[in-house]
Amino acid sequence: MSTHADPVRRTSLSAPSRRRVIGAAGAGLALAGGLPYPGGPYTNAADAADLPLLGTYDVVVIGSGAAGMTAALTAAKQGLTCVVVEKAGTFGGSAARSGAGIWIPNNSVILTAGVPDTPAKAATYLAAVVGDDVPVDRQKAFLGHGPAMLSLVMAHSPLRFRWMEGYSDYYPQLPGGLAQGRSIEPDQLDGNILGAELARLNPAYMTVPAGMVVFSADYKWLVLSAVSAKGLAVATECLARGTKAALLGQKPLTMGQSLAAGLRAGLLRANVPVWLNTPLTELHQENGAVTGAVVTQNGAPGLLRARRGVIVGSGGFEHNAAMRERYQEQPIGTQWTVGAKENTGDGIRAGERAGAALELMDDAWWGPAIPLPDQPYFCLAERTLPGGLLVNAAGARFVNEAAPYSDVVHTMYDRDTPNAPHIPAWLIVDQNYRNRYLFKDVAPTFVFPDAWYESGAVHKAWTLDALAASTGVPAAALRATVDRFNSLAKSGDDSDFGRGDSAYDHYYTDPSVRPNSGLAPLWLAPYYAFRIVPGDLGTKGGLLTDARARVLSPDGSVIPGLYAAGNASAAVMGRSYAGAGSTIGPAMTFGYIAARDIAARR
Repeated sequence: MSTHADPVRRTSLSAPSRRRVIGAAGAGLALAGGLPYPGGPYTNAADAADLPLLGTYDVVVIGSGAAGMTAALTAAKQGLTCVVVEKAGTFGGSAARSGAGIWIPNNSVILTAGVPDTPAKAATYLAAVVGDDVPVDRQKAFLGHGPAMLSLVMAHSPLRFRWMEGYSDYYPQLPGGLAQGRSIEPDQLDGNILGAELARLNPAYMTVPAGMVVFSADYKWLVLSAVSAKGLAVATECLARGTKAALLGQKPLTMGQSLAAGLRAGLLRANVPVWLNTPLTELHQENGAVTGAVVTQNGAPGLLRARRGVIVGSGGFEHNAAMRERYQEQPIGTQWTVGAKENTGDGIRAGERAGAALELMDDAWWGPAIPLPDQPYFCLAERTLPGGLLVNAAGARFVNEAAPYSDVVHTMYDRDTPNAPHIPAWLIVDQNYRNRYLFKDVAPTFVFPDAWYESGAVHKAWTLDALAASTGVPAAALRATVDRFNSLAKSGDDSDFGRGDSAYDHYYTDPSVRPNSGLAPLWLAPYYAFRIVPGDLGTKGGLLTDARARVLSPDGSVIPGLYAAGNASAAVMGRSYAGAGSTIGPAMTFGYIAARDIAARR
């Protein structure tokens, strides 16, 4: 075992100057974001009374992602009338684009599969992961309601789920962590159940190869299909699933496409309308309580009244440049996120104008990304496969490349200074790596698109010195770093950064490589360098909520009638990330909690 100091433990992250933002100046933010501000249009009862009434429901849900649709389905099954309004012309939000991992301890799917989870283990683990950043009652609410939420979804939608066996919790070495993991994903779904509504499903972030049906859990093996018998078997199975679906006339959906389509099918069965192309303009308040929402339909504002409450599930602010500039560390931008393009913080800003406190606004669901010319590519397997390493501008390693993706980016920001730039970083690999592993959707030995090189996202050279010159990295330092890395790889012990010490480190690796499945030397020219920037799946800061998903004001009091879930709210994961699906699992759970709390207020 190595004796290195762990560089990416959650507790070691230094706090940037704008962390824990609560109750920022609403007028300034609203003006920067380009929406109405306090005192502007449609912010009081008198103004709203002049608007056309679009409808009255018990519950108005903002956003049709995993949080919003789960909230609406729960509300309907509690006997409440409900409508979902969605800014985009499609439903599903970022959830539809995702791999749809869902982290919910002690759910029926993993318990049936024999996962040795218990409430005590889960509580101990989550507390160790999030530390003091999240109140204990919110942690308990998530853990206590998550299994029931999943059962409700399965009872009232066509969704079924599969355990992602072996996808470790991100910190399995912590008390209560599970090396075999707690994450689940949606099972295959036939899109025909949606009829014409299928055409309005938000597309996936990455398309599945034609004729194949692929689950998130398959990805690690597809990457290895050129060098692994199991990888080839999994690829064959994916093709067989696709062939079977085609013969049956099905439109097979998996991952986020399955999750979003299944929730939408549940809403169709429950007669819950989903209004697309209907962005939120403002929350409507009367006597301090939120009693509806002002939305825009066909270019004109109108009022939706809510008898019981409004649930904001409109996503984060990853595509709002002004908000990212205001709250987050530099360098940052909207071009590195893979979140849904409509996520510009509308619900967060409206909530703040209604008096809400904000929390965790500086943070995001980070991950190293390559800024390819068409869209950023969020790196999962590529940085952890044997035969690759990350270096900073000085040509030095600075992190365990196989650590949880959010930790890698936190480390990039924590160590980035003008004198020691870590943004961008560079992923260095050799031709042996390229001969063995799928990279994004480029098969082993195949050439990368010219556009990747022309954009500066990828560099290629026949020597490390030439690669260093191309990327601006000191040649002697890069050679020394690769030499050191190669010696560690041959021994199988990364005594510098501990790559391979955690079970999580071995998930996206090559079992045929010994003695450490995540370490292999770089030796075969040409060499490649991939530009690495702070990407994200979405922001994780937003409206501050309590254990009942009620939105709080800066003084801690509840804003009557206002609830939030998903990335529009401050994450129950705090500044960390418990396991695959720590975004979607809590989003669905707090949407469920919000709807049940509204129903209980009868």
